[in-house]
Amino acid sequence: MDSVGYRAPQQAAAAPTMTSAKIVVAGGFGAGKTTFVGSVSEIVPLTTEAMMTDASTGVDDLAATPNKATTTVAMDFGRVSLDTDLILYLFGTPGQQRFWFMWDDLVRGAIGAVVLADTRRLADSFSPVDFFEDRGLPYIVGLNTFDGVLTHRVEDVREAMSIDPSVPIVRCDARERESTKQTLITLVEYAMRQWIAARSGTPS
Repeated sequence: MDSVGYRAPQQAAAAPTMTSAKIVVAGGFGAGKTTFVGSVSEIVPLTTEAMMTDASTGVDDLAATPNKATTTVAMDFGRVSLDTDLILYLFGTPGQQRFWFMWDDLVRGAIGAVVLADTRRLADSFSPVDFFEDRGLPYIVGLNTFDGVLTHRVEDVREAMSIDPSVPIVRCDARERESTKQTLITLVEYAMRQWIAARSGTPS
């Protein structure tokens, strides 16, 4: 139709594609996983914390966290938008060894994990690191600063934990939203590099 003044209808702009991804937040007992998920979640986080009882005496080490009165017995769950088209669903794992049987279910479908480490108790982070390495799941290490103090240098932590140089180790504060959000961004970027490298068959 060539009538003067006719204007072809404009196509509507394509709606942005929304992508979601599952992230696991792991670490030792009292490393700050519940706080991490809660500080960054845009929804009221789902927690499964229970009061600690005398049954945990001699089992859970409270030396570094004497005021801790609750513990996660199943998982923490939260959600955060990193961009207009990327939503992360966060699953925090229980830290005690007696609850590790749930980890395989919690990590199913995840693109990566944040291993929160308390530098006062680095040994508690060895098992989570081994767990993700055994399963080939990309992970980064977040050194959670308590009272704003990092008791060990990043280089010393990497050496002590035998972390590959390609794995990011970042300083974070689980209480601060911007800090936890930046930690998640670092993980997503690292997981994407690992995925691209695997697809192309080149070293990451």
